[in-house]
Amino acid sequence: MKVYLVGGALRDKLLGLPLSDRDWVVTGASPEDMRAQGFRQVGKDFPVFLHPETGEEYALARTERKVAPGYKGFQVHATPDVRLEDDLRRRDLTINAMAEDSNGHLIDPFGGREDLAQGLLRHVSPAFSEDPVRILRVARFAARFAALGFRVAPQTCTLMQVMVDAGEVDALVPERVWVELERALAEQQPSVFFQVLRQCRALAPLFPEIDCLYGIPQRPEYHPEIDTGIHTMMVLEQASLLSPDSQVRFAALVHDVGKGATPPEEWPRHVRHEQRGVRIIEALCRRLRIPNQFRDLARLVARYHCLCHRAEELRPGTLLKMLEALDVFRRPQRLTQFLLACEADARGRQGYEQQPYLQAERLRTAVQSALTVDPSLLAIQGYRGKEMAAALRRHRIAAIAAGNTPRQSSPP
Repeated sequence: MKVYLVGGALRDKLLGLPLSDRDWVVTGASPEDMRAQGFRQVGKDFPVFLHPETGEEYALARTERKVAPGYKGFQVHATPDVRLEDDLRRRDLTINAMAEDSNGHLIDPFGGREDLAQGLLRHVSPAFSEDPVRILRVARFAARFAALGFRVAPQTCTLMQVMVDAGEVDALVPERVWVELERALAEQQPSVFFQVLRQCRALAPLFPEIDCLYGIPQRPEYHPEIDTGIHTMMVLEQASLLSPDSQVRFAALVHDVGKGATPPEEWPRHVRHEQRGVRIIEALCRRLRIPNQFRDLARLVARYHCLCHRAEELRPGTLLKMLEALDVFRRPQRLTQFLLACEADARGRQGYEQQPYLQAERLRTAVQSALTVDPSLLAIQGYRGKEMAAALRRHRIAAIAAGNTPRQSSPP
């Protein structure tokens, strides 16, 4: 029985990055051997065990054989005679197919260390094509390590294109697509995730709402980059610089999907793309079963981002109506998320990347002014029900108009 450190922890150690959770592979052992040493088995598809003290995962060395379409269509073989090299061969990328023994010796049968030095994301073997999730994983690793100069190896990109053309991605279940998308949004440069998917032709079948934006023109006086797809990636880049919040990044990603439904005869104008975008976002979130908190913020950003850009010219009543739609008085954190996504949109244009977003301060000031109105004082004056709601709105509009409000004032 031998134990080896494998996977991401070893890869990151060699890159000099902070260590992630450690994973281990065990050779020469059976499930009975592991349980006898106090390990607790988890998972039904293959033998994975939790260490009785550290809680780290220890997996028996295994091989896999493709028996059905999709990422679940594998038959697993895990017995004491499976060699370490056989286990490493089934992994996706060479940089993830290395191991370290108890003496610190590196086992690298597929050139992973050299690929780390060259900044290459390269598949281990043709077996890569048996699992369509690996297309998403490669794109996600590209987003994670883009700042280090990593790129997808040409032969790997070609193999992913072959997989897409063969319809392999059609077997991916929505939940798994969302898991990989959410992880990609949390990476350092999530826009690279979509660029890699587009390069290997996987963007269209997986995220048609994003793919169709490429080639759609926008008004050059507002969008020097013109192309809506390019603008979308620029906005996502800016959102990633502004916030680590994946909800903000998702909202930035889909804020302009309504432009994909604009009739060509109306280009480059996109009248009512905000309303169309809301419907497209709702359909996307249903299809991929995206959590409600992501959907809700994305809908609001799609619907109101253009109005937010005009905040400095809006009348107090219009400002209040938008703030009420955002539900910022009950959910103050939402205002922060909304403004970050809108700022990313404003900056996600060629030549505007460093421009300050003054509209954000206008909305924050409006909220603070509106919050100076004390509903309890209105209740003392006898307002109830609908009359209370109307009076509260009048006071808040007056407060926004004034920029600040006395502690108590008569209804306007």
